[in-house]
Amino acid sequence: MDKEIRKTIARLKEEKDAVILAHYYVDDLVQEIADYVGDSYYLAELATRVPQKTILFCGVSFMGESAKLLNEDKTVVMADADADCPMAHMAEVSRIREVREQYPDVAVVCYVNSTARIKAESDVCVTSSNAVRIVSKLPNPDIFFIPDENLGRYVAGQLPEKRFIFNDGFCHVHREIAAGDLISAKELHPDALVLTHPECTQEVLALSDFIGSTSQIIDFATQSDHNEFLVCTENGIFYELCQKNPGKKFYPVSQHQCCPNMKRIRVESVLRALETLEPAVSLDCELSEKARLPLKRMLELAK
Repeated sequence: MDKEIRKTIARLKEEKDAVILAHYYVDDLVQEIADYVGDSYYLAELATRVPQKTILFCGVSFMGESAKLLNEDKTVVMADADADCPMAHMAEVSRIREVREQYPDVAVVCYVNSTARIKAESDVCVTSSNAVRIVSKLPNPDIFFIPDENLGRYVAGQLPEKRFIFNDGFCHVHREIAAGDLISAKELHPDALVLTHPECTQEVLALSDFIGSTSQIIDFATQSDHNEFLVCTENGIFYELCQKNPGKKFYPVSQHQCCPNMKRIRVESVLRALETLEPAVSLDCELSEKARLPLKRMLELAK
């Protein structure tokens, strides 16, 4: 990376009292210049603790919304205004209200990968790293899990005492990791352990040695005595895996493990966002009040 760009970013961060938060799925060079890199739960929780008044978020739109909901008094700037998550829009307010009428004691459990409007209709948010733990603590027997069906079915498999209603949502990156591709990859790398994100299909999960969030996958690989791994999640995770495990080998399962929205974020867009402090996240006050509650409940229950 150009040293002058790095120096300029460092200067602008100091001048504008800014901190750069990046998700594991963004470009390697962006992860390299970020102050903190992590999964959605880590970044959501971290956003409440950083002292800087400006948060520059290298991720998709729902992540910036979550940071703003938890930090009303801070400026939250997105590195790219058009970086969005299709799954975040795959739940309907009308369907949530319909389920509440059908199941009076239902808890609407909302994956953090969702819009603020969907969060506002929910009882609690979860991430892939804490979903099982949080749902297990809820007193409600009925759970409407939105928006991701695959993660919902994974959580349901861990908690047979709960009755789940599923939503027809998905992550297109994880859904496109096919069981057939994984079988072929296992034939090429027979000694490799399979590490899989729970947004993948049930068929892929059944072939896996470990299932967990991006941070949990990284921790498992780092602590494991194995030296070879097949990784079923977005390929941005390989940067951190290799940084922490230089002597180990990591292989993708298919050529489709890339989120085009995450990869929109480049060093140049980070620099531009720091210079202009645009685009800043802005949310309706009434919507924010409602959407903030399930996020705060997540942080409380996840402790």
